[in-house]
Amino acid sequence: MSTLVDFRDRQTEILAMMSELKAMCTPQNLAIKPNAKAAHEHLCTLADKVKQHLAAEDRGVYPALLIHEDPKLKSLAWGFISGEKPLRKQFDSFYRKWLKDCDFEFTDEFLVEARELFRVVEERLERERNVLLPRLEETGMFGEPAANAV
Repeated sequence: MSTLVDFRDRQTEILAMMSELKAMCTPQNLAIKPNAKAAHEHLCTLADKVKQHLAAEDRGVYPALLIHEDPKLKSLAWGFISGEKPLRKQFDSFYRKWLKDCDFEFTDEFLVEARELFRVVEERLERERNVLLPRLEETGMFGEPAANAV
């Protein structure tokens, strides 16, 4: 990750996609095949974006925090790293169950699981915004001290 601006941009993009998906993922909309296909494609893109976001954190944020002298920063990094595995598993399970076959037959169970997935991702991004980003800004490790924060 080159800057905290990139970090925020990815978060904003993911949140916007989820907002669109929430509007798309209603029984009425999904009953129409072209809408169901579009929702499927959007969900696949969302999964890719979330994976890219997590990978960028793994490459660009956590290594610097893990070697930092402040034990609180190290602990913060480990907390976020450990939170990635369940999120990745949930996405993979959701994909295998609902998206891999491209049948576009989305049930009430699908809607419940999709809403839960959105909730988990939103919680993760909110925690990043409220906990991780402020700490990164405080440290100035990424060339963006709090005075330059967006």
